[in-house]
Amino acid sequence: MPSPSRLITLAIASLLTGCAVGPDYVRPTLPAEQTFHGQAAIDSRSALSDADFGAWWTGFADPQLTRLVQLAMEQNLDLAQAQARVAQARAGLGAADAALLPAGNVSSQAARAYQSVETPLGKVLNTAPGYSRYGNAFEANVGASWELDVFGGLRRGQEAARAEYQASEAGAIAVRLAVAAQTADTYIRVRELQARLKVAQQQVKTQQELLSTIHLLYDKGLAAELQVRQAEGALAQVRAVVPELATGLEAALNAMDVMLGSLPGTHRAELEQAGAIPVAPKITAAGSPRELLRRRPDLIVAERRLAVASARIGVAMAEYYPKFSLSGLLGSATSVGGGNLFTSGASQASGALGLRWRLFDFGRIDAQISQSRGQEAEMLAAYRLAALRATEDVENAFSSLVNREEQAAVLAQGVDSLGRARGASFAAYQKGVVSLIEVLQADENLLRASDARVQAQAASAHAAVAAFRALGGGWQAPGAALTMR
Repeated sequence: MPSPSRLITLAIASLLTGCAVGPDYVRPTLPAEQTFHGQAAIDSRSALSDADFGAWWTGFADPQLTRLVQLAMEQNLDLAQAQARVAQARAGLGAADAALLPAGNVSSQAARAYQSVETPLGKVLNTAPGYSRYGNAFEANVGASWELDVFGGLRRGQEAARAEYQASEAGAIAVRLAVAAQTADTYIRVRELQARLKVAQQQVKTQQELLSTIHLLYDKGLAAELQVRQAEGALAQVRAVVPELATGLEAALNAMDVMLGSLPGTHRAELEQAGAIPVAPKITAAGSPRELLRRRPDLIVAERRLAVASARIGVAMAEYYPKFSLSGLLGSATSVGGGNLFTSGASQASGALGLRWRLFDFGRIDAQISQSRGQEAEMLAAYRLAALRATEDVENAFSSLVNREEQAAVLAQGVDSLGRARGASFAAYQKGVVSLIEVLQADENLLRASDARVQAQAASAHAAVAAFRALGGGWQAPGAALTMR
């Protein structure tokens, strides 16, 4: 707790300079590498198209994906909530600005009373000559008050409100990026399940043809019943995959409608026709981890919340010092009649200098300051952790994208080889060179490889979306609306 002499010294200094108590916020500098570890691998990728970092979803060269993302930007309800939070924070900033200004009010009243003569006062008044039980009163006043922000508590509160507003703006941008990424992910998921369903359905058709061939051989006495039952079992296993994939596809289509702020089923017709899985574009303008700190909106949110916590320390420290206020009133009052209200004899005025000082409450103030410092330490740790996790997101997305694309390329070669192997095994089976088991194994291997290739293609597209989201792509760098101290 400051000593009385120190309080007096600080009070005089504040009156002369108008400074604000508490720490002046300085954005912390966080350690960061010059480049991402996975940058070289990302730069070496060969892609069909480049992505505009501000609207990365257009880089997938899928007009339907672009349209759905733009529609989500207009209709998504999570984004609507975020925009409402920005409006609330803007109102809070307005209130903090208004707290620094004088407040004025105008009041007036007219009253008419009828006095009882049975009360003690009425009995006394009733003895006076010419006493009338009726009474009139008229009054009109203009008043003003102003809290003098000598020690800067209100200014620190204004700083906190401004940082809160900036954090809400960055939060809305973060929601916007999340909505774009989730819409793209859901779209890719729809195309992935449609492709996997097509693979499964094609395999069902192949197994049915195999079963028909075996039935013909069995009817001619050239195949055993065991082979028929084996083919039937293999067909049943493939058929069982179809309902599971169809269920996932239904859920993905419903999720897309919710992302677009629509009832499930609204946009199903335009997505029911299967399309190709979007191909991940080339990632350009990735920048450095240092640039990431100013580009990712969630990091801006964390930094602005740290600024809020710092300003709250000053608000708490201002309670150590006295608060001064000025108030005044100018008006007119009369009990004779309304015509005398604004005469010189009815005029009235008052002025006051107020003082409020929590002189014997320093223990509570100490606790409030300690609490504010603890919140600042918490926000600083949260900001540092957010920066580490942001870099981790980028590195993981880069690694996943490169490895998934390599996996998809390898699986594409494998599917081609397994397709030829399946054809060769079936021809050998018809000639009696190999057993049905070899044909069924070839079918199973082809199904698994084809399904894995589709999943790898979708995973590479998901990784590209994750990379753009992790890099903060999809909006312009902080401008006037998000200028940080």
